[in-house]
Amino acid sequence: MFTQILAISRNTFFESLRQPIMLVVTGAAALMLVLSNPLAAFTMGDDQRMLVDLGLATIFLAAAVLAAFLATNVVSREIANRTALTVISKPVPRPAFILGKYFGVLAALLVSTLALTLAFMLVEMHSVLQTVRDPIHVPVMIFGFGSVALAVGVAIWCNFFYGMSFTSTVLCVSVPILAVAYLLSMNFEPDFSSQDMALAFKGNIWLAVLALSTCVAMLAAIAVAASTRLGQMLTLAMTVGLFVLGLLSDWLFGRVMRTVEQDWLARAAEAGLTEPAEVTTIIERTTGEISEKVTTIDQATVPLMDMATSGEVAGWWLLNAGYAVLPNFQVLWLSDAVTQDIAIPSAYLTKSIAYGLLYTGAAICIGITLFQRRDLG
Repeated sequence: MFTQILAISRNTFFESLRQPIMLVVTGAAALMLVLSNPLAAFTMGDDQRMLVDLGLATIFLAAAVLAAFLATNVVSREIANRTALTVISKPVPRPAFILGKYFGVLAALLVSTLALTLAFMLVEMHSVLQTVRDPIHVPVMIFGFGSVALAVGVAIWCNFFYGMSFTSTVLCVSVPILAVAYLLSMNFEPDFSSQDMALAFKGNIWLAVLALSTCVAMLAAIAVAASTRLGQMLTLAMTVGLFVLGLLSDWLFGRVMRTVEQDWLARAAEAGLTEPAEVTTIIERTTGEISEKVTTIDQATVPLMDMATSGEVAGWWLLNAGYAVLPNFQVLWLSDAVTQDIAIPSAYLTKSIAYGLLYTGAAICIGITLFQRRDLG
């Protein structure tokens, strides 16, 4: 079964890379990343923070769009064309078919995400020009645009002389070339004088991209699961809809749950069932500076649900269920920590990634279950 999954994943990976939508969305997102540098200069304040927010949001949005389109092309279209029936009759277990399609789509998405991340790291290294006196980062300009030109040239050469797909070639070639350009650029200051690579390396941004990659895995799983039963337009609508709702899950459910709990806490305070408690918040900066903040809050001495009516308890559990079912992308959105130079705790990152992987596994299991009962005849 492992060999079958690997074969399907490999075919799906190259099939996804050959899709024109891959190059269109990736190219458009890369152009938006480049343009975000001059656009961020109009904030009249913290321009670099706006640049990071725009960059991470662009990468995430591109991945969401690609996840919906690729899953539709490799699953829904094969079911509609009855190609899936041919593969299943080999025989190939249905779970192997879905797993192979998922891993192939995920690999293609990660290639696109990595290419966009490397382009964003070059744009971020250039930084926003606050004034006309700020120097242009010449190494970034030369290595960055040179790598793109080289990747396109290699893809044209391979397409003309060897008949290789231009779309898949330019995407696969651009990743290592952009990586070399990024490594070279870290060794130089704007005037080409040498510097220590560690000074230009932004570990927090790479951790934020790692968390975003987990979001990409979740979106790919949702899209593949939806495409086992839905057509192209409905799969697109469902994936994009869950993408938007996942970004708002804290506002839709978490905010209301906290409001209800505050009401219960107020009732407990009126009944004299609270006591003061100190909460210590420790914030570590990327510079090594550590700040500590102590706040005093009221804490109930009895379970808060003892202060609720039966209707409020039922409503709270419904909100809790919705909060658990809806993907929560906010826990994996680390842009605020990056822009505020806050060190990302390894424990928080591990828990967040574990949440994303568990949600991904659950979505894939649902997709396999739906596909098991799907009539392909």
